[in-house]
Amino acid sequence: MKNKGTTLLALLVALLLAVSALSGFALAEEADGEAPFELWNSDAPSLNALIEYVEAVTDEESPDYIPREDRIATFDMDGTLCAELNPTYLEYYLLARRILADPTYAPDAEMLEFGRMLRDCALDRSFPDGMDMLHATHAAKAYSGMTVNEFADFVTRQIVREADGFDGMTYAESFYLPMIEVIEYLQDNGFKCYICSGSDRFICRTFIEGMIDIPYDQIIGMDVALEATHQGDADGLNYVYANNDTLVRTDRLLIKNLKTNKVLQIAQEIGRQPVLSFGNSSGDVSMHNYALYNNEYRSAAFQLIADDGERDYGNPDKGPELREKWEGMGFTVISMHDDWKTIYGEDVVKTNEFHWLDDLAENITPVEAAEAEAESEGDVQYVMYLGTNDKDTNKPVFTQAEAMEQAKTILLNHFGGYTIQDAEGGWLGDDGTAYQEYTLVISLSDTTLDAVHAAADELLEVFNQSSVLIQANPTTTEFYSGE
Repeated sequence: MKNKGTTLLALLVALLLAVSALSGFALAEEADGEAPFELWNSDAPSLNALIEYVEAVTDEESPDYIPREDRIATFDMDGTLCAELNPTYLEYYLLARRILADPTYAPDAEMLEFGRMLRDCALDRSFPDGMDMLHATHAAKAYSGMTVNEFADFVTRQIVREADGFDGMTYAESFYLPMIEVIEYLQDNGFKCYICSGSDRFICRTFIEGMIDIPYDQIIGMDVALEATHQGDADGLNYVYANNDTLVRTDRLLIKNLKTNKVLQIAQEIGRQPVLSFGNSSGDVSMHNYALYNNEYRSAAFQLIADDGERDYGNPDKGPELREKWEGMGFTVISMHDDWKTIYGEDVVKTNEFHWLDDLAENITPVEAAEAEAESEGDVQYVMYLGTNDKDTNKPVFTQAEAMEQAKTILLNHFGGYTIQDAEGGWLGDDGTAYQEYTLVISLSDTTLDAVHAAADELLEVFNQSSVLIQANPTTTEFYSGE
């Protein structure tokens, strides 16, 4: 009779041999499969430096070994993972369209002036000093009042447009494909990859959707304060979030995530010192230095230079100067021109034609146009269409009688007179549901656009509306008292 221990040992050996054979097959299959870097030139020094680094820090026998939980890599976004010169930063493009081409937004005079400057300076990048903070504060104000979902929808509608200066690519597709390979390679080797951008955190979240497999909680960016829709002036400690609340952007800028602010945000949100850092500008130097210095592990920083003037809008002449500068600071340089086989894909063609000015040429709003016409021909009548359903619940905020009285009180605080009429509005929701809404039609004469906007601001808050439609109609008025 066979010994049971011997039989069990034989079975275990057979099982181990089978597992070993399967492992060998898997390794052979991986070796024969697609290379992780198909879009890079195989002799690119930056690529070889990255591969050597990753192989060293993931080898348990290496003195440079880094445990999986400490393999943290941070990436800037604009100019590092995606285009930033077609013709300007994505966040600048979005704000220009919000101010100058969004029919749902009524910018005030200051915002219009900024939007026109943004449009006019983008092509030659002749922005004034302090543009980073100028943009951040104006963006906070321009998107204030939008829910998180409304803002995501706005970003999506803009980035599906064809990327200016290229043929065959939308803004949503304007990613550097070789850098996506880098992220995938690092993730396959146990690295946790974070985006740490100067752009709005919620822009980054929407933008990378479907292109880069990084979850929302690994995205750091510029931030504005959020609040609950019905929170009002109450502090968050004194307000209870309710079932009819959602989150709304405010105009309070919390942080512009550039330079040392990137380091502070990384420390607060990640809680671990990165060992790899990828960027492309002086705004990323602090993030690189944070990875390189006083680190218990071997670390590295990679700086991308936009030196490809054939497939992109980089400056080849500045390439050598930038390489010397960044390498002198201890960074490994990635050359778009020398190191990559493609940037956006072979089907994407640089056109050298920008439609930026044409797309944003409507630099005077319809309301402004009516005012200008009225100045030369006569008066202007403003008509406001105010819905009374709550923007978040689609249910009436007040009864019809209450809505009328609320509106009258507000109007009398702003105007010497008005005409108000009942109307009924309706629309079909995305889910096919038909909605009906009690609507107030308010006619105003002998006033100004600023006064109308001031009244509209109060109406928006009281009736919890996302917008109010304002028409400006050139007219001639006469108070006739008979012959």
